[in-house]
Amino acid sequence: MFLIITVITLLTYVIPAGQYERHEENGRTIIDPSKFEFVEKTPVGLLDMFNSFHQGMVNGAPIILFVLLFGGALGIMQATGSIDALIRFTVQKFGARKKLIIPVMVLLFSLLGTLIGSAEDSLVYIAIIAPMAIALGFDALTGMAIVFLGMLGAGFTSGITNPFTIGVAQTVAELPMYSGIGLRIAIYVVFYILSVVYIWRHVNKIEKNPELAEYGKFNINESIKFENNYKLSKRHAISLLVFLGCFIALIYGVISLEWYISEIVGVFLLGAIVMALIGKLSGNEITDAFLKGCSEMIPGAMIIGVANTILVVLKSGQLLDTILHTASGLLDGLPPSVTAVGMAVVNFFIHFLVPSGSGHASLVMPIMAPLADLVGVTRQTAAFATVMGGGVSNLIIPTGGVLLAALGMMGIPYSKWAKWILPYVLIQVVVVIIFLIIAQAINYGPF
Repeated sequence: MFLIITVITLLTYVIPAGQYERHEENGRTIIDPSKFEFVEKTPVGLLDMFNSFHQGMVNGAPIILFVLLFGGALGIMQATGSIDALIRFTVQKFGARKKLIIPVMVLLFSLLGTLIGSAEDSLVYIAIIAPMAIALGFDALTGMAIVFLGMLGAGFTSGITNPFTIGVAQTVAELPMYSGIGLRIAIYVVFYILSVVYIWRHVNKIEKNPELAEYGKFNINESIKFENNYKLSKRHAISLLVFLGCFIALIYGVISLEWYISEIVGVFLLGAIVMALIGKLSGNEITDAFLKGCSEMIPGAMIIGVANTILVVLKSGQLLDTILHTASGLLDGLPPSVTAVGMAVVNFFIHFLVPSGSGHASLVMPIMAPLADLVGVTRQTAAFATVMGGGVSNLIIPTGGVLLAALGMMGIPYSKWAKWILPYVLIQVVVVIIFLIIAQAINYGPF
């Protein structure tokens, strides 16, 4: 991203500067597509480029702080042990009925991904689920797939209320937070079914041909024991009810009370502290868990700031409107549905360079939102295309830190994983295209 900033800085000396006329309409900034003009260049100097990093962080501060505080709240919730307890309880209940555990566990992980944007913590769960899968007669690849295809493939990508993807994208696009939730629920259901069927198909294949199984670094002859009579403690059960209550409050507040990122963070911070008190965490333990949760979000938060730095340089050099003008000219005459699909394809490849969900949305949406206005695509569709395009690539891009870390933990080569997951990704791409066409056909809004 630093190289991108450097290149854009150099381009401010080469590309003509341009400017659209803008006006406010119903609380959002609208470009007048008929009023564009080239203006005198304002090239960005070396010192100005480095000054832009601070300004980018300042501009992105509301979203950066939202990500950090939300991460801190999740850190406290995880420190109570309630989420891990729920997973162990589920394993114990369904472990004896082998294949039934696949849809149940995929559902659990996909809900974590789609509702609260869990992604990095998949590494923790893989360490639990992979040995469990082997003990049940599956392989390490099945264990990793249960977590990854659930949390990232079905969950994080669909982003029903994912604060790091759709939350950021809609914030930048000036859309009501979590609006258009119906279509995202629909695509989540499709992705969930696809994930379960895909894993089930793999399990059936290795049952018929055991040589197709992939165990990575695990020894299949190891004796792995699980608790047979594990029960949720009362504290964990009550904490999980509080956890559920946060989501109920979130959905009600966003829909009925017009809550935004401050209120959403507030609810989860309150819920996290209540869960900590129920779990009898000390003040120091709460603080440590909060800081640990924040620290896990720092890379993504910094990427948001750097993404905003790119926008600062583009605006300082007056290149943003020139890019929009050129792009809208290239797309002129194309059906809006084709343009919407093109947006998703572009975002798929951009995610290779910016594999952070929140950072990607922060970088792309300042361009996608006004571009959507110019080419007849709703901003909601543009946000949907941005989230879907980036989300689908999470399972296959070699620049994704979480994916590479998980493969390293499992001892599974990237080439083997890429070959195995490619059909799944291609099916997801087809599903996304269909939903984007539907989104444009129904004028997916509110705008």
